[in-house]
Amino acid sequence: MSLLLLACSCNPFKPAVRTAPEGELPKSYALYEAGPEHPDRWWKSFNDPELDQLIRKALSGSFTLREAWARLDQAKAQAVKSGSALYPDLNLDAGALRGRRHNEGDTGSSTNTVESYAIGLVSSYELDLWGRVRAEKEASDLTAVATREDVNTAAMTLAAEVAERWVNIISQRMQKRLLEKQLENNRTYLELVLLRFRKSIVSALDVYQQQQVVERVKAEIPLVEAREQLLLHELALLLGSPPRTPLKITRISLPAVDQIPDTGIPADLIAKRPDVRGAGLKLRSADWQVAAARANRLPAIRLTAEASYGSDDIDLIFDNWLLSLAGNLVAPLFDGGMRAAEVDRSRALVDERLWAYRRAVLTALKEVEDALIREEKQRQHIMAIGLQVEAARKALDEAGERYLKGLNDYLPVLTQLLSVQNLERDVIERRAELLVARVSLYRALGGSWMDELEPSLGYAQPSKE
Repeated sequence: MSLLLLACSCNPFKPAVRTAPEGELPKSYALYEAGPEHPDRWWKSFNDPELDQLIRKALSGSFTLREAWARLDQAKAQAVKSGSALYPDLNLDAGALRGRRHNEGDTGSSTNTVESYAIGLVSSYELDLWGRVRAEKEASDLTAVATREDVNTAAMTLAAEVAERWVNIISQRMQKRLLEKQLENNRTYLELVLLRFRKSIVSALDVYQQQQVVERVKAEIPLVEAREQLLLHELALLLGSPPRTPLKITRISLPAVDQIPDTGIPADLIAKRPDVRGAGLKLRSADWQVAAARANRLPAIRLTAEASYGSDDIDLIFDNWLLSLAGNLVAPLFDGGMRAAEVDRSRALVDERLWAYRRAVLTALKEVEDALIREEKQRQHIMAIGLQVEAARKALDEAGERYLKGLNDYLPVLTQLLSVQNLERDVIERRAELLVARVSLYRALGGSWMDELEPSLGYAQPSKE
């Protein structure tokens, strides 16, 4: 018993706790400023129940997420499998034989029926002297937890992708309505030019130029409709539905973007980002794999216990048991360098996981910085475009008045008309890009809502945010 207790407590190759494996981090973000609290379920800040419903459906029906859940089940099963070696196994061994035996004797020949049976229990157990089995279990457990973080990462990405498609679909619908309005305005301009042409005030060139503008806008509408339909197909696939599945999106305008939320400090991302947490867990798992590989180079003691019975008389089954207990010492003497190579491989895996972890940390920081700078500059760009649209409209009015008075030809009108219409479409695109930048920021900041996910139900609606 003392030997067994010693085996359970001895673990000379237990990996040391790593200090700051993520390396040196900046103290704050470049554009850091205190803003409103970052909502955990960030899409609710858009105040659209339909978006919330789409994300809910994606979290319960996405094929990508279901694949991640299946990988988690595999990792959990592997963890149970690795931990099973900590306990003795028990196997039933039973057999029966029936035959005929021919005997030759002085009195003649005879044939007898021979029956025999055997039943027994066999158990084996390895004393975990150096902690190899426990190290393998720790590595598998950490891998399973890391795989759960992979599920959370997939969910985090999925919610952002659904929101981006939602934004772009609304944007394309706004573009279509704008194009239809512009087409109507251009036809009005065409009628005006035709009227002046019939009065021989202008040449046919003006008519052809305006007719070209009308056809140009008409040609843009099918392209916008195609982009909208392709986005709907992508969204349906994200939700785990076939293309052309009816999706309820009735919003007619893009939501307003609030002030940039409080981003915290860079060190917070280590706890908030599931991909960073998963990379750290995989690094710890690799450390335990090194411990298991080192322990595997030392001798191992395996105990075998057997209880068996064999008799021609079933009535004596409780009287003829044979009990045995054996212990075997297995010590590797020569394996062609296999165990040493496994140690080297495990250590190289640790190096790989370490650099992968640091890359994940810096990538997370970069994504936050990118989203912050993109949103900041996009806001400035939208403000500048707004001033440009205002100036272009004034120039269009001035050019139109001069044209009607015969002070200039139609080219200035045409130039300003195209400028205004292009800028109007550009405003919608830039506002959509601003929303996508905010979605990217929310995704980059991570969160804890993914921890509530369940394989078949998505996430549960909390009573309060």
